[in-house]
Amino acid sequence: MINEEKVKIMDRLALYEKQEGRKYLPVSKYYRSDYIGLALIKNFFLVTIGYGLILAVIAAYNLEYLLDNVHKMDLISLGIVVLAGYIGVLAVYSVLTYIQYTVKYHNAKKSVKQYYTQLTKLEKIYTREEKKFAGREMSGGYRK
Repeated sequence: MINEEKVKIMDRLALYEKQEGRKYLPVSKYYRSDYIGLALIKNFFLVTIGYGLILAVIAAYNLEYLLDNVHKMDLISLGIVVLAGYIGVLAVYSVLTYIQYTVKYHNAKKSVKQYYTQLTKLEKIYTREEKKFAGREMSGGYRK
């Protein structure tokens, strides 16, 4: 006989694995500090590449002016301004990344906890069924 409760739980679990589970289950394999740390490392490289590309576009746009006036410019102060801008952009994006991934990790843990609760219910149902049918296999007959 089919256990309707077991089928409903299995259906919910399969639906979760196909929808929310795709993004939340991989997150649950990390510790919070590792997950956020990896996100911050990725953020560092992406901000560095993005800032470099923006500087290259600005330099290419003003190339004629830069070439004509390079001997008049204070390159040390220009370097300090560029470095300060980079540090400022990196700090802002790092804080935003930290907040975003902290919230994402918290939501994933909460969601996966409910998933594991359902798995535990399903395991209990299987354990009850095994205990119920264990005696029937050994006796050689079918008891009602």
